[in-house]
Amino acid sequence: MASSLTCAGVVWAFLSFLCAAASCVGFFMPYWLLGSQLEKSVSFGTFRRCSYPVRDESRQTTVMVEQCGRYASFQAIPSAEWRICTVVTGLGCGLLLLVALTALMGCCVSELISRTVGRVAGGIQFLGGLLIGSGCALYPLGWDSEEVRQTCGNISNQFELGTCHIGWAYYCTGGGAAAAMLVCTWLACFSGKKQKQYPY
Repeated sequence: MASSLTCAGVVWAFLSFLCAAASCVGFFMPYWLLGSQLEKSVSFGTFRRCSYPVRDESRQTTVMVEQCGRYASFQAIPSAEWRICTVVTGLGCGLLLLVALTALMGCCVSELISRTVGRVAGGIQFLGGLLIGSGCALYPLGWDSEEVRQTCGNISNQFELGTCHIGWAYYCTGGGAAAAMLVCTWLACFSGKKQKQYPY
């Protein structure tokens, strides 16, 4: 099976896939911010959350529904910063995934990835990582929303967690993006074989 990738290119392809997978899984999981409310564990992502309070009219009390799901609409996301974070991080994950799948195809298809295409792919990865990094940087700006304050002891604020702590999904998303920006972008420069010069 012919490949258009050098040895460094094969490493780049698989590392790109791992970085994209880590960022996408972290982005989708609602474990960016962890806390508790009414003695139940609560977690938030950018567009999903686990466990939420519901008013029980029969008992005239508030109970926690222990299940995970996305917000009913885009506008229902607790803060404007989290809405921007969702869009920016989603775009970044899409770019990383696109490059990773193209790179993996390069392992099987000859003359798909030249040196120039590899460098362009590296640039796209850098942009994807930058978008995800921007989303991760925006996320703490939404910690002053009412939903987060209820979970974090009513003392959380922008860049102040209160009684909550950052979850593994946040680190997974940011770590995948950082590795894509720093390692994959560099490897992409050496990924493609020099194209043959045809006489015609």
